[in-house]
Amino acid sequence: MIDVQILDETAPLKAVILGSAKGIGEEPDLEDAYDPKSKMHIEAGTFPVEKDMVLEMDAFEAVLKKYGVEVYRPQVIENYNQIFSRDIGFVIEDKFVKPRILKNRRREIEGIQYIIDKIPEDQVINVPEGVQIEGGDVMPWHDHIFVGFSKQPDFDEYIVARTNEDGVKFLIDTFPTKTVKAFELHKSDDNAYDNALHLDCCFQPVGTDKAIIHKEGFKNEEDYRFLVDFFGKENVFDITKEEMFDMNSNVFSISPKVVVSERGFTRLNNQLRDWGLTVEEIPYSEIAKMEGLLRCSTLPLKREY
Repeated sequence: MIDVQILDETAPLKAVILGSAKGIGEEPDLEDAYDPKSKMHIEAGTFPVEKDMVLEMDAFEAVLKKYGVEVYRPQVIENYNQIFSRDIGFVIEDKFVKPRILKNRRREIEGIQYIIDKIPEDQVINVPEGVQIEGGDVMPWHDHIFVGFSKQPDFDEYIVARTNEDGVKFLIDTFPTKTVKAFELHKSDDNAYDNALHLDCCFQPVGTDKAIIHKEGFKNEEDYRFLVDFFGKENVFDITKEEMFDMNSNVFSISPKVVVSERGFTRLNNQLRDWGLTVEEIPYSEIAKMEGLLRCSTLPLKREY
């Protein structure tokens, strides 16, 4: 059996599902791409190839194992993108939530079903019909759950809108002891510089009390202000639109002291070190071309408390 427990984003990681680039197949047709950054690279002829992405994910796995983390990988589904495991499930407290996600991605859960089958049945929650939610929008942080979402008409208008108001209500109802704080995100199907695909594309806590934030990812300035007040202005690192596009907020914490980051994030990595964190730099810029990075590639199952 697998024991699951997640209360925050940075406690020492014990077990995680890391996605897989194996079997991803050929470059998708433009009309089959479901985010603006992938579309941009398909049009430019710079879409990433499988062998390069496999190398990047192997480098990530090596760092996780260096710190003693148990790493699970999906069973490969041929000609299917299984890199971004964050969205197809998430753990809060001792519950594994199987969400309803974008229609094009629903087979991804098959690749990790063998792992879910090892979790006690009474700890697995299936999200009900009508509720749309993806793990990239869900961020447990102690007594809070931060969640990115889209109200109508945005949710129906944009393919990049992945969590709806019913998703927020589901979290409120399912985790009544938590304070659920929801943030509307800026969406664009055509311009990756203006699109916060998930909450972790414009915000993420690191360490014990620090945060990376992109102000323009939030539709309402008061939500950005809430987070700055919550963490304290001196504990917030604001990233630019270009850095958001490069996925600077989508790093991954192995512990409160260790962050895995893309080696090209010079300004961010220097700030993380100034905060006293160890930064494990790896190449991940090819995977970034699909509008996801390190947090997107992981589904944490257990952290140590």
